[in-house]
Amino acid sequence: MSNNKTVSVGSLSQRDTITGMVIIAFMFFMFGFTSWINAILIPYFKISFELSHVQSYLVTFAFYISYLLFSVPASYLLKNVGFKKGMMIGFWIMSTGAFLFVPAAITMTYELFLLGLFSIGAGLALLQSAANPYITILGPKESAAQRFSIMGICNKGAGILAPLLFAAVIFKATDSAMLDNISSMTQAEKDTVFHELIQRVIVPYACVGTFLFLIGLFIRYSPLPEIDTEHESEELAQANSSKTSIMQFPHLVLGAFAIFLHVGTQVISIDTVISYAATMNLNLIEAKVFPSYTLTAQICAYLVGIFFIPKFLSQLTALKVSTIFGAILTLLIIYAKGDVTFLGHTNDISLWFVVMLGLANSLVWAGIWPLALDGLGRFTKVGASLMVMGLAGNAILPLIYGYFVDVLDARHAYWVLFPCYMYLIFYAFRGYRLRKWTS
Repeated sequence: MSNNKTVSVGSLSQRDTITGMVIIAFMFFMFGFTSWINAILIPYFKISFELSHVQSYLVTFAFYISYLLFSVPASYLLKNVGFKKGMMIGFWIMSTGAFLFVPAAITMTYELFLLGLFSIGAGLALLQSAANPYITILGPKESAAQRFSIMGICNKGAGILAPLLFAAVIFKATDSAMLDNISSMTQAEKDTVFHELIQRVIVPYACVGTFLFLIGLFIRYSPLPEIDTEHESEELAQANSSKTSIMQFPHLVLGAFAIFLHVGTQVISIDTVISYAATMNLNLIEAKVFPSYTLTAQICAYLVGIFFIPKFLSQLTALKVSTIFGAILTLLIIYAKGDVTFLGHTNDISLWFVVMLGLANSLVWAGIWPLALDGLGRFTKVGASLMVMGLAGNAILPLIYGYFVDVLDARHAYWVLFPCYMYLIFYAFRGYRLRKWTS
């Protein structure tokens, strides 16, 4: 197979499909590894730089706001250079961001860390703009959720490993006692401890930067087939003949906002769980495993997607059930109280309902993407970029949550999730069907 092979949508051979699935699955693993490490970076930086809740969630903001800024330029780059070259460039931008952690750690500059995270997010915006529509059109539309579930397992599996591996590399056995005694240290002692903590990120991120650069080269010269999304069928071309802008597709625009809210609820469930556990007197060393519990719950639901969709369960039904379950869990987080002991942890039961949000969130992404991209034809790449812009929800909603933590408390700040799930319920039942803004 030629490295420059270009095929049309719907004409992929079985070999092309399997090749595409394997390579894109590897990419989703790397997406997860670089994204979900934020769950441990947030409390890590909060301690090391003595930040407020809102300041610590700037980690998430800097990382994901780049999706809002770079997704549309990414779509035009992909139209000009194609999927494979675009993916290579995306990995190289991420590599640059990872290398920025080295001078940031040496100079103890929080803002430079944020710039590095912003650069990693910019590279991911380009990669997501390529990978998500690619996996959507890599096979039949009705089984897209099944393919996304496979990608989700790769993504969240990396998300489980990343915080644990990062914690294993940077934390020492003696850190638990040290963290417990920080409040009693003098400022000079704190400065020494914080400087030593920050230096520990240099080697891991230098390795990540090198690896990302090499992955970019691999993708560029891999047998990944180039899919042509610019040509439409005669029927689709006729249906879209009067369309001049992606804003003329209501189901797409509403879907992009649904993605905005969905990813925000997902990142809140993962990136806040350690801080919420801290309100129950669990220190960072013990609480660091809770993001992995949430991601494990998501993987369990992905397995349901792989084995049951579309044979026993439609992806639309899965979307409806997931969004309703998310709303119910939000109310349980806020109102359910009482200590329980589970998996060796003793904490308020509401913490486990935060973990269970992983179940509710798992199949939402897979349900929204094929519905939102349905019938876009030549607008697919630009439409996908609008969807990827929705990932800015990862930047905005955690800041809103952090604000309410400071104003109210960590438990009641989860009210932020409820209107998000209500909108997702609307999209699952009605929003995806709208093809005109006026009836």
